[in-house]
Amino acid sequence: QLHLVESGGGLVQPGGSLRLSCAASGMEHYSIGWFRQAPGKEREGLVCIGVNGDRRDATDSVKARFTISRDNTKNTVDLQIAGLKPEDTAVYFCAADLHYFCQGTAEEAFGFWGQGTQVTVSS
Repeated sequence: QLHLVESGGGLVQPGGSLRLSCAASGMEHYSIGWFRQAPGKEREGLVCIGVNGDRRDATDSVKARFTISRDNTKNTVDLQIAGLKPEDTAVYFCAADLHYFCQGTAEEAFGFWGQGTQVTVSS
């Protein structure tokens, strides 16, 4: 069982940046994905990082503003978000997939999920 914990959410002004972190003991053996769920919308995949650091972005727009990184010595995967917009307001989740290489951001590939951290972008 992998227990994922997200942190770093909060209230940010438009145009600002934020670093979210996902931590779990043992996560160095898993690909990790970041997802978000905006109010009234379905959860969407953003980006995934494999054990060796390979990355797959869900969309080109994600690639432009979202940077994923991992530190396997610290058992953390971070998501840096730049140029925050009000439409980025959502609960952000990390999830783990046992594959070595990232398989993409389809939810069904991820067996372990964190509880999420709220990001609110507002002036």
